[in-house]
Amino acid sequence: MNRRPGYDGSGPGDITPDGCAVDFYRRLPVGTEPDVIAAAVPPPATLLELGCGAGRITRALTARGYVVTAVDESQEMLDAVEGCRTVRSRAEDLDLGETFDVVVLASFLVHAGDPAVRQALLRSCLRHVAADGLVLIQREGEGWHDIVPRERPLLDGVARVTASTDAGDGVRSVHVEYVFPDAHWTQTFLSRPLTTEQFEQALADAGLKLDRYLTSDGTWVSARP
Repeated sequence: MNRRPGYDGSGPGDITPDGCAVDFYRRLPVGTEPDVIAAAVPPPATLLELGCGAGRITRALTARGYVVTAVDESQEMLDAVEGCRTVRSRAEDLDLGETFDVVVLASFLVHAGDPAVRQALLRSCLRHVAADGLVLIQREGEGWHDIVPRERPLLDGVARVTASTDAGDGVRSVHVEYVFPDAHWTQTFLSRPLTTEQFEQALADAGLKLDRYLTSDGTWVSARP
């Protein structure tokens, strides 16, 4: 599968266009994301998950009673998703002709290196959220590109952000390693850091308005049409 410019990945199994290793995401457990989502919009509700990957969050959301439509550009990722409707598409190109109570844009996708892609992602959120619905967006934390290298435990392995280097025009090239006793994956991707003001302006430019910050660190945000 062709890589997006500036994105790459290595390791066992299939690698998606943005450098994600499918086998790595298949084994990755869910984190606190479903709790954040449920606190903002309790189930039952219809929910569109943009960039669902291998269903790490999806499974927890369906188990809680959400009616989920999960979207990803990688069929190999979607093959791991169970218990809900799946759609193969780039999130920024999606146009289902229907709306949902909740649209989720997680995995820091809002930090796409290309501003046009970022705005297309946000417009996709707007296009698919109900008039009285919410868009839930995950942002990078403060200092995310400054505290490098760093690592955190992950199952029986470790995740390491080894570099965040200047790629020009305000974009960073980020390199991450996932090291386990039986496997080693890498991913390189582009990220455009956004100040709070820049993020909120991007929402406004896409026709969304800030609702509130959902977490104390500001990494999860809700927005309305």
